Amino acid sequence: MPGVLSSVLSPRAAGALREALTRARYSTDGVRALLGPSAHAALGRGELEPAHRAARDGGELGVLVRLLLLGAVEPDAAVRAALAPLDPAEVPDLLRPAEGGWVAVLDLRPYGDDDGDWWVLSDLDARRQEREHVTGVGGASLTLAAATDRRPAGSLLDLGTGCGVQALHASRHAAAVTATDVAPRALAMARATFALNGLDVELLEGPWLEPVAGRRFDRIVSNPPFVPGPARVDYVYRDSGRAGDDALAALVADLPAHLAPGGVAQLLGSWLHVKGEDWPDRVRSWLPAPTDEGGVDAWIVQREVADPALHVGTWQRDAGLDVSSPAARAQAGAWLDWLEGAGVEAVGFGHLVLRRTGGEPTVVVEDLLGDVPDPLGPEVGGWLDRVDWLRAHAADDALLGARLAVAGGVVLESWSEPGEEGWTAAGSAVARLDGPRWRHEVDAPAAALLAGCRGQLPLRELLELLSFAHDRPVDALVTATLPAVRELVRHGLLVPAG
Repeated sequence: MPGVLSSVLSPRAAGALREALTRARYSTDGVRALLGPSAHAALGRGELEPAHRAARDGGELGVLVRLLLLGAVEPDAAVRAALAPLDPAEVPDLLRPAEGGWVAVLDLRPYGDDDGDWWVLSDLDARRQEREHVTGVGGASLTLAAATDRRPAGSLLDLGTGCGVQALHASRHAAAVTATDVAPRALAMARATFALNGLDVELLEGPWLEPVAGRRFDRIVSNPPFVPGPARVDYVYRDSGRAGDDALAALVADLPAHLAPGGVAQLLGSWLHVKGEDWPDRVRSWLPAPTDEGGVDAWIVQREVADPALHVGTWQRDAGLDVSSPAARAQAGAWLDWLEGAGVEAVGFGHLVLRRTGGEPTVVVEDLLGDVPDPLGPEVGGWLDRVDWLRAHAADDALLGARLAVAGGVVLESWSEPGEEGWTAAGSAVARLDGPRWRHEVDAPAAALLAGCRGQLPLRELLELLSFAHDRPVDALVTATLPAVRELVRHGLLVPAG
């Protein structure tokens, strides 16, 4: 087992290492330029040899890439020159002597966003099968980071920070950042990451929300241990110790009490599809009931669905196991037995957005399966704003008096079917070409109504014109249209004008 780190980086060592990494251009752009597109892509696939070859004549940057990214033993003189003014002996938790030089015992890599770079410390992938392994910048971290609303906030809690990825992003838009974790090793890694990047983050140790009992935050982000299975902890970063999705259910119920009024929590999660149960109802039931102080807006989006065998195999491979080995087969058998005994037909994965509200709560549970090319973060902010607007226009008269416009990037699609006399019109739909590719089928009157939504006339007048043009009672059009209009607004195809 890796155990608890002693310190990783002293303040002096952090400053010296930061100076060396900056001088050598050990950044995302610097590494990409050194390796070139082909070797950089190969490194992303876990293929090291092309990167070794590309870094061979890379000077100090090449030494750092081979030492810190590729796991090579580098000569003492070369390491000392690349890390000056840091003495490699000052960071025994990061580097250790090896025959002929030094070798890294932690992963230290550049990571960034559009506004700049950081450096992130984590455990090496070679130690992935250890119980207290601290993962680096992985798929789940990137997924949550891309889906987070980045509007300015006063206080932010990163619950279950791991190596600190979400807190790094939070430092760009939150005035004060608090990060917690149950694992002392993870907290030591995060502390070193923050020190190396010159960030002031409050770090607290303890399970779930216990370290921040009685406190409220403007934002909460969390990539919690969400992998459903038996009540065990094989790996601290992914296993909650509670059976199935019980831990996620408890977290969803408890989080709103730690949000300031209007505060937003965003997290990843997995839920069980249980035979005889509707999965949206299952997840919806976790939300706390409204009180006199208000309730919780919730947007729960299912991004993937896996059958039990795929679920188990995916997470065994994620842990670096040889799924054909006797030990892995025994683990898979016990896991599948548990899922079968619990009546689990599939496992869903997705995003949960919760907001504490003083108004009538809006709860939406829906699928968004398949690729979404654009980051979901801006969409989360847009969804929250549109929910506020719809709440303010909850009365039919208020909505009928509103001026709406078709959003930019929305198109009308029409399709036809072959028949005896050629192609025959079969249907139409409006669809977004940005963000989530929401798509709604529309009939001819609805398409005509949308064509008139240019932000000039209130919806009521557009429906009156439509009633005359299609010879349909206006009351019937209102009854049929308003629910669809609300859905189009919520999905961002129609936007308030002015």
